[in-house]
Amino acid sequence: MSLIRMSSPHVYKTNTTANVMRLVLLATLPGIIAMTVFFGWGTLIQLVWAGALAVAFEAIILKIRRRPLGFYLSDGSALVTALLLAVAIPPFAPWWVTAVGIFVAIVIAKHLYGGLGQNPFNPAMVAYALLLISFPVEMTRWSAPFVLNGEGWPVASFFDTLGAIFGSVDSVWYDSFTGATPLDELRHRGGLTNEEAWRQSVVLSEGIGAWHAVSAAWLMGGIFLLYRKIITWHAPISMLLALAICSAMFYGYDPDNYAGPFFHLSTGATMLAAFFIITDPVSSATSNRGRIIFGAGIGVLIFIIRTWGNYPDGVAFAVLLMNLAAPFIDIYSQPRSYGHSKANKGQGGKA
Repeated sequence: MSLIRMSSPHVYKTNTTANVMRLVLLATLPGIIAMTVFFGWGTLIQLVWAGALAVAFEAIILKIRRRPLGFYLSDGSALVTALLLAVAIPPFAPWWVTAVGIFVAIVIAKHLYGGLGQNPFNPAMVAYALLLISFPVEMTRWSAPFVLNGEGWPVASFFDTLGAIFGSVDSVWYDSFTGATPLDELRHRGGLTNEEAWRQSVVLSEGIGAWHAVSAAWLMGGIFLLYRKIITWHAPISMLLALAICSAMFYGYDPDNYAGPFFHLSTGATMLAAFFIITDPVSSATSNRGRIIFGAGIGVLIFIIRTWGNYPDGVAFAVLLMNLAAPFIDIYSQPRSYGHSKANKGQGGKA
């Protein structure tokens, strides 16, 4: 009986870059819906504006680089980058802040290094870090959730929000719709203990539920990506465990001055980072062991920056620092090759 000879790769289903990006975009829907429900129309407007800019900048730079437009624009990577940046910036951020961020993400952080698959740093986080350092006022003016003030915070209409973003509404007007985030409130509580800050801050006592709901929505999207095997559990679970362990240790030591694990896990960009940012296959570690180290490093850095740094969240800086360490992690976390008793480690390839 003759045997059928087939050469590799032995792939039985299509799993192109475009399909992966479409599933990632689909997984973000719960988070986008939750942010729109609790923080108004600004999120959707920023998404549309950022997506249009990303496609335009991508097309221009591809034309300059003499690359086929249809092939590269159809992979959806520019839209994913735009989405991650758009949901990270405040909903009322001026149009030019988003424009600067998308330009940095697409042109500098992505194509300056050679395009998709060549960038050593996460493009969205490069852009976010630059915006946060360059425009701190615009980047810290977050929409207040509508659940505040008992009867409900006044939510700006679609056209008012559009006018605020594109400059036809005075900034004094939308100051009434903005407020501090829970991380801001706890970070700048002065000499108050956690319990005192919780009692005195309406954001912590009444508005924090909106942030819990948004984090739960991003978690739902992450579970979907795990179910579809777009990402693996190693980096997300490692990051969340490291952040939880660090916060639990310090909270157990001094609960008056340190926030507990649930607060760190359910506020800020923790869940968004765990499942949609640090799982970027280009700028993160490649082996399973390396992803665990990579994720744990980000979790520890997030806790350090949130607790003792100048920025309330710190996700972007933690991700960029571990992006820098990813090649080193890969060198020392190579898996054992089939037929070899030990894994190759280090520059010399020795265990």
